[in-house]
Amino acid sequence: MALIDLLNISKHYEAQKILTDINFHVDEGDRIVIIGKNGSGKSTLMKILNATLEQDSGERIIRQNLEVKMLDQRPDFKEGHTVREAVEAGLKELNSAKERYNFLSLKLADDFENKTLLDEHERLSRYIEHHNAWNLDDKIERIIQHFDLKQYENKLVVMLSGGEQRRVALASLLLQKPDVLLLDEPTNHLDVYMVEFLEELLLKEKFTLVFISHDRYFIDRVATKSVEVEDCSLREYSGGYSSYLEQKEEYMRTLEKQHENLIDLLKRENEWFSRGVKARLKRNEGRKERLMSLREEAKTNPSKIKKMTLELEREAKHFNRDKSINKQKMLFEVEHLGLKLGDKELLKDFSTRILQKDVIAIVGPNGSGKSTLLKALLGRIEPTSGVIKRGEFKVGYFDQHREMLDDEKNLIETFCPHGGDRVSVRGRDMHVYGYLKNFLFPREFLDKKIGILSGGEKNRIALALLFTKNVDILILDEPTNDLDIPTINILEEQLINFNGAVIIVSHDRYFVDKIAKKLFIFKEDKHIEESYQSYTEYLELERELKELDDMEKESKKSELKVKESKPKELKLTFKEKIALEKLPFEIEEIEAKIDEKNSCLANPACYEKIGITQLARELDELKNLYEEKVEELLSIQEKEEEINNS
Repeated sequence: MALIDLLNISKHYEAQKILTDINFHVDEGDRIVIIGKNGSGKSTLMKILNATLEQDSGERIIRQNLEVKMLDQRPDFKEGHTVREAVEAGLKELNSAKERYNFLSLKLADDFENKTLLDEHERLSRYIEHHNAWNLDDKIERIIQHFDLKQYENKLVVMLSGGEQRRVALASLLLQKPDVLLLDEPTNHLDVYMVEFLEELLLKEKFTLVFISHDRYFIDRVATKSVEVEDCSLREYSGGYSSYLEQKEEYMRTLEKQHENLIDLLKRENEWFSRGVKARLKRNEGRKERLMSLREEAKTNPSKIKKMTLELEREAKHFNRDKSINKQKMLFEVEHLGLKLGDKELLKDFSTRILQKDVIAIVGPNGSGKSTLLKALLGRIEPTSGVIKRGEFKVGYFDQHREMLDDEKNLIETFCPHGGDRVSVRGRDMHVYGYLKNFLFPREFLDKKIGILSGGEKNRIALALLFTKNVDILILDEPTNDLDIPTINILEEQLINFNGAVIIVSHDRYFVDKIAKKLFIFKEDKHIEESYQSYTEYLELERELKELDDMEKESKKSELKVKESKPKELKLTFKEKIALEKLPFEIEEIEAKIDEKNSCLANPACYEKIGITQLARELDELKNLYEEKVEELLSIQEKEEEINNS
């Protein structure tokens, strides 16, 4: 069913054309990713879908009463709201619907043939079901926990960082579950565990979704359709990122020879994706099947859980053997390193060696200390304990603040500070335009000042500048943030061809899998685990070990219940004997009160005085109490009968 149709839409800014005569459709259940270079029109398309930007020509057709909501890059919150209040701010309508539904349920108990009430009751039921809001309090708690907002829930939302505020806004939107959800880079500022939770939620609750993302694993898992914005027009591909690569490569083959370089890049990307991801998935299939069958076996043979846990731990250790070549030049030798940020301990007793050919990704949850470790390696902060010995080498450093750039200089001055228009790139003398063309900059950008560029363009310039430096090691902190997928592909090519060491901090699983040969993994106990497996394989093993741990705990609980349920000498306790005498009278009293409340509900003079919501709540509490008392009485009577028969 069509929810939104954009027909023959065009949009331009002054002389620059963005979209020309495009058509775009959102059907119920679609999860559409918009792909394209920065500046190609992705965000413009999203804003037209959201009706926060008006097209120059064409028509936007939307189904009546459709609720469309968008995650803003800079969320706006009500003044004075705490984090929990901000998360719950959009739920008033849902809460009102649930209260009305509960009231109608009570009314229909006595007037079940009232068609008007039945129709409203059914409409509210569908509304609550669509928003999956039956257990809203549980959902709120779960999302706050998974987005690491619990520690801030009573703090004013304006006191949080920009990334934390984005998580609050995303949590609120997910709870509201609009008919169409628009997300612009939703995985920014989320660690890998938050991204996995987001994926599960979007798929499980069947969101209709249009999103922009550079996270290629996220795209591949979530998207049902890929729409590429290129040269002011749209091209549609079925499926997620892997399908997009295959179809795009086929499409490019039909174009002229000038696209050969792009075809080669797409081919390499497609081959890597197929070889790396599909092979790992195949390897994991057998292990996953064993895990599923183990669930049943574990009920009768808990020792098998321990056996498989040991197998998985051995498998993990297989990857973690030291594969370094001792003859390589030593860059860093870290001995018993400890780090703190204020009073918060981030790392303890970490020892390692970093050699000239190492390609290392530092991974772990938000706030675990990854960027702090980089700063310690760079000598910008002093360790709390231990030492870092540094060799003689040159470092190229990239961080999100782009400290190497001067906003007052243009691109020519930035790359050729001593004049001219040539730049040296790893021994090759190149014209600055020829080099910057590799980073998707057209010739007219050469005279532009850094200060007027967008965040994504500044990141591209900073990365391009980094690769002109004659350095032995590249240290990069979240280099893929604010980059589009074509630029990330270029960054990956540059890193793969770099001859020195590379240390990166990143939450981008695809990027880490493709680049890193070794992982430094921040653990909950403040230690770092070193691993040579891919990040995806590490996360898969981590999940399976957690599942096994949960299964072992459940198994122990079951064993305890069995032990506790062993037959003892049956007799009523003193408390049960008293209850057996009192419960029938208590149940009669509750029945009388329920009748009294039902009579009040039928009398406007009565329920208007108390308040219908309050009255419904009291009646609900009485019914629950009645059920509890009856259940307790029946249980004691059954036990008494069993004693009498034994």
